[in-house]
Amino acid sequence: MSRSKNNVAILVQACDRYKFLYEGFDHFFSEHWDFKIPGQYYFATEELDVKISGFENIKSGNGAWADRLSYLLNTQIKEDYILYFQEDMWLSKPVNRSFFTQLFDLAEENNWKHVKLHSSTVYKTKPTELFIDGFNVAEIDNKKSEFLMSHQVTLWKKDYLLAQLYKNEHPWRNERRATKRLKKLNPQIFHIDYFAENSCAEINENQQPKSRSEYHAVSFNSTLNFNVVHYIKILSKGKAAQKKYAEELQDHYDNNLTHDGKPKAKKEDIFKRFKNWFVKKKA
Repeated sequence: MSRSKNNVAILVQACDRYKFLYEGFDHFFSEHWDFKIPGQYYFATEELDVKISGFENIKSGNGAWADRLSYLLNTQIKEDYILYFQEDMWLSKPVNRSFFTQLFDLAEENNWKHVKLHSSTVYKTKPTELFIDGFNVAEIDNKKSEFLMSHQVTLWKKDYLLAQLYKNEHPWRNERRATKRLKKLNPQIFHIDYFAENSCAEINENQQPKSRSEYHAVSFNSTLNFNVVHYIKILSKGKAAQKKYAEELQDHYDNNLTHDGKPKAKKEDIFKRFKNWFVKKKA
């Protein structure tokens, strides 16, 4: 049994306006995740009451992204480590319990504070001598990598994550500004090619790793992106409720609707705004 059983929180931080995505996250997480992976499971909404298979629903209240996450970590979650997800990250391949039990134990034993688990070409890494099920536990080259702060699937030491959250930062600002802060601090950050994020290839010197998992981010700027097509095809072959949800997803995707079912606002450039203002003034 893992020594980390009660010291890791598997946290999904969700936005209430993205409630439309919860059903898809629930379906594909339940299908591919092994809930025997040790930890406490939290699905964090802002104010909504929801039931997500295997998760306890906790609430952050409203506010900026960083403020909501800080509140959760300070008041709702007692565990020392956070395995972080968001509701638009839909699994597409099974996970391996052995990998996570080893990872959690090694993180505690070695006081690792920041372990990225998603492959991306924005990271440049240096190999180490340590492997988990064939995956190299590589070290991020902080100077050469484009982003050090990201909100993709990552294992965090809670107090270290809290230190990266500045008041009133929305997600994109946090990724930009926290990256600059981390480049100055130059902490030790690890990287493992466990999840093929959006089908990204491995970037490390691995040893034929076993059971690599995968997820796709299905949302971009509050609308569905092309990644959702794969999941719609799967759901459309399921039971009646899944087929109905697939039809709703397809409608949102085809009509570029936001996750709360509204047409996406069209941005007008400065010349178009001036023209509209001038026409209204003449009228």
